[in-house]
Amino acid sequence: MNRLVIATMTLFCLVSSMLGQIKISLKNNLKLARTNEVVEVYMSQKYITVLSKPFILLDDKDMQIPYQLVFNDKKELSSFVFQADVAAKSSKIYYVKSGTPILANTKTSARFVPERKDDFAWENELAAYRMYGPALAAEKPSNGVDLWLKSTSDTVVNKRYRQELHEGLSYHIDRGEGLDCYAVGHTLGAGGITPFLDGKVLIGDHYDRYKVIENGPLRSVFTLYSDAVKIDKEIFKREITITTTAGGLLNKAEVTYRGANKQFQLAAGISLHEVLGKTYDNIHKGIIAYAEDAVSIHHVPAGRNYVAVIMSKNIYEKRQQENHLLLVANYRVGSTYTYYFGGGWSKGGFAADVDWFKAVRNYHLKVKYPIKVKVI
Repeated sequence: MNRLVIATMTLFCLVSSMLGQIKISLKNNLKLARTNEVVEVYMSQKYITVLSKPFILLDDKDMQIPYQLVFNDKKELSSFVFQADVAAKSSKIYYVKSGTPILANTKTSARFVPERKDDFAWENELAAYRMYGPALAAEKPSNGVDLWLKSTSDTVVNKRYRQELHEGLSYHIDRGEGLDCYAVGHTLGAGGITPFLDGKVLIGDHYDRYKVIENGPLRSVFTLYSDAVKIDKEIFKREITITTTAGGLLNKAEVTYRGANKQFQLAAGISLHEVLGKTYDNIHKGIIAYAEDAVSIHHVPAGRNYVAVIMSKNIYEKRQQENHLLLVANYRVGSTYTYYFGGGWSKGGFAADVDWFKAVRNYHLKVKYPIKVKVI
């Protein structure tokens, strides 16, 4: 037997042996079951080499679990994500073995939409969103977030744009799986963030550039760049990186301003429309949430739509002004501020206002106490 064959067999045995020994331990410290929650497994270089080969992920009942590989800026494998179930106050083991993995269903997506004036749109099973691009500049858009309601777990963004632009079927009308009935105007919409100076909300305008970092099936990540943000006669650059995950109630947003070294405040907010609304807030936990009547373009009632914002640190105060419910936080230029925002629908899993508010409180706990991941 020649040396090449021996070396190949040795490598195969080593890979098989290592894969047989890799266990992923997940620990949930909450008195709250974690269901279909996306977790990320970072691997040491030793295991990264192994995982470059096809592998399968199994739960404790030997059922195969789909996953998504994650690559760094150098296109090198760095981790993988999957949806896990861990009971309250318990641990669970998943196993990595060699084999051909099953493909995950597409549950998240994010894309630039040049056919609709440079929108950038994204979604998961619970809701879809968009922010406005440079081709809409003449209409003076804001840097707010638009919310599209969904009653299906299927992806809808591409379908709705196609129907709206090419088939004459407005996405402002519910055709059985949801609609766009959320008005943004020149507001923060469903969870936008902007500087707050001298007691004023400095609503911004469209993003200038974008970068897609990950695009599903279980997690999508992208960055929107604004090249000229005016704050108190000075010009700054802004970038906001948004992450949406399968089953995630809210989006994670990481915002950074670059420019002169100074401090100011940031306001993340919810537009309060002229419809019947109900608010919930807990300033100590950094939560604001809102419920209001959803109404189609023809003024047809469409249930209730919901929005929430969670700020995690440096919270200064809660305010209700300029037709917004706001959380205000202290911020220093050059640092990255993380917060969470998003929405839902009474026909998409949240039958009543109290269900949405409870889901937001539980999501806050999940953010504060993430599932602990350990590679054994």
